[in-house]
Amino acid sequence: MSDSAPRRDTRGIVDPAELLSRVRFRRHTPAPELRPYLEHYWLIDWELPEPYATHVVPHPSVNIVFQRYGALDAPAVHARACAEVAGIGLGLFTRKLTGTGRVCGIQFRPGGFRPFAPAWPVSTWTGRRVPLPTVFPDTGTGLEPDPATGPDTEPSPGTEPDPDIEPGPATDPGLLDAVLSPETDHARVAALDAFLLAHGPAPDPAADRAMELVDLVRGDRGLQRVSQLVAAAGLSARSLQRLFGAHVGVAPKWVILRYRIHEALERAEAAGEADGPDWAALAAELGYSDQAHLVRDFSATIGASPTAYARGLSAP
Repeated sequence: MSDSAPRRDTRGIVDPAELLSRVRFRRHTPAPELRPYLEHYWLIDWELPEPYATHVVPHPSVNIVFQRYGALDAPAVHARACAEVAGIGLGLFTRKLTGTGRVCGIQFRPGGFRPFAPAWPVSTWTGRRVPLPTVFPDTGTGLEPDPATGPDTEPSPGTEPDPDIEPGPATDPGLLDAVLSPETDHARVAALDAFLLAHGPAPDPAADRAMELVDLVRGDRGLQRVSQLVAAAGLSARSLQRLFGAHVGVAPKWVILRYRIHEALERAEAAGEADGPDWAALAAELGYSDQAHLVRDFSATIGASPTAYARGLSAP
């Protein structure tokens, strides 16, 4: 995953065609020194006449997200702007977009984040979203964010602080401006490169090993059991669990199950049929005990059955 081209799939995005029709979404490759640790940078800009909710089944990846809402021509100190470290999301991630906004994100490879923040196991951040200075103190102002800061005392719709980000120190407005204000993708990518290169990466053979093993799970659909991964890794089950907790952030079984759901979503989107692919055959291919097992797992994650999801994709 360290080659020069970012991924082009839409794996994990629920109804990607709908998302791409409403926002400008693109991916970019980081600097060569960073490529072993990152999937890509992802940039989104939008200007919406009406609210839109996007849904994503998260990858087993940590993200750093710079975001601003409202007018894009105002300095960050006068805008609703913030930066966060988003640990691996355990459930469906939903974000309501309104008005005008911009996001610049860094998606790390599974296992690739700890070389930049070696003081904590990656599981520390799992299921959490924290202000960037919580993890990288030098990026903060030393002050708590002021909820009244912004273009208006009463924030306009879509510009309120995100309640899911844990309280913490405010991010330096200069850093927010450097990443979010440039009009060109090239300048935004250069700012993201500069930020990361100032914070590592610290060499970590255990992180390298974790990235290799997650790549094995992602690329080999025949690997469907933790016992198979234990054998492939040449580690004890306990050592594998510790490696994943410290450097990936979730257990090996969770990674295997999450990539199953990503595959099922992608197959539903590619089938081009009202009811989706042959779900029974897909369940067997992905290692589920039966179709009912796939339906339960899919429904619990997406909030709709596989057939209902496929029918929604085919609706006008």
